[in-house]
Amino acid sequence: MPPIRRIGVLTGGGDAPGLNAVIRAVVKAAANGGIETVGIEDSFDGLLEMDRSRVLTPRDVTGILRLGGTILGTLNTGNPLTSEIQTSDGPRRYADRVLEIYRRLELDALVAIGGDGTLAISHEFCQMGMPIVCVPKTIDNDIVGTTNCFGFDTAVAFATDAIDRLHTTAEAHKRILVVEVMGRYAGWIALYAGVAGGADAILIPEIPFDIALVAQRLRDRDKWGAKFSIVVVAEGAYPMGGTMSLVEAAHGRTAERLGGIGAQVCEALHGETGKETRSVVLGHLQRGGAPTSFDRVLATRFGGKSVELVQRGEFGTMVAFAPPDIIARRIDDVVGKTKTVPMDFDLVMTAKSLGVTFGD
Repeated sequence: MPPIRRIGVLTGGGDAPGLNAVIRAVVKAAANGGIETVGIEDSFDGLLEMDRSRVLTPRDVTGILRLGGTILGTLNTGNPLTSEIQTSDGPRRYADRVLEIYRRLELDALVAIGGDGTLAISHEFCQMGMPIVCVPKTIDNDIVGTTNCFGFDTAVAFATDAIDRLHTTAEAHKRILVVEVMGRYAGWIALYAGVAGGADAILIPEIPFDIALVAQRLRDRDKWGAKFSIVVVAEGAYPMGGTMSLVEAAHGRTAERLGGIGAQVCEALHGETGKETRSVVLGHLQRGGAPTSFDRVLATRFGGKSVELVQRGEFGTMVAFAPPDIIARRIDDVVGKTKTVPMDFDLVMTAKSLGVTFGD
């Protein structure tokens, strides 16, 4: 294999705390190995024109470890591989243009940081001959093959803090507080934050819920003297026999947008219990802010490992956390799959043993 002298790095999908920590680790590890790093802006769209990238030196990434967001920008507008785009050279097929600019930038490999969509796009480009190593990113923690993704711990920490704050106002007014957290198709954030925050009900996409069972659990709390309750709902949760709550259906390059289930559960619980009920949507607050120390370390390890895999020529891979190690997985074994909460997962069983209802 010819020596690796110049690599690209990009961030794709929704932003997550820790993206900058990965970029920093990639740039520093590459520089220490005699490799130049080119930062590509706005995911793979940055490979549509020559002026949407820049060389990153260790000096350029100094101080970004603690910052949320991404200095390179990101996009989460679906799979563009079949698109035709307008460039300064006229209309071109998206994939052809990306491969052309990749070659013109004289890159030897690419580190792509992103979630399931970015992994799928990277997999396609790998099959077209582009040497890529992927770094998994999602606050939902739903990527197969890795125990944790960076951003998840930060999102759970924020959601837990929010639940702690809502406990005080819920108890003061003897209300039911419904907290909607992110989690489109997997309920990891709701589960972990719900348990950490002492929620009385946790509703996740993996377990369709019966609102009557949830209401009964909350009425039981009233009977033994707990006059308030906390309900944590993942945005992708839905009732038995029902469907997910959509804000906007998928169209073009834009994926479907979920939301509104928290308000629906709030209204239904008010009707079932007669208690004063309020709902809060944490939304993109879970994506923002500084990463936790755990996420900073994990992101740094991911970034360093990705450069190691590039240097060894192990392309078509994804770095993964298999405690206590960082290992490589084949993208083929990961792409197109979703890591959901198993019904027999120990944290689910523990929560149920403590009296938490999942509405089933």
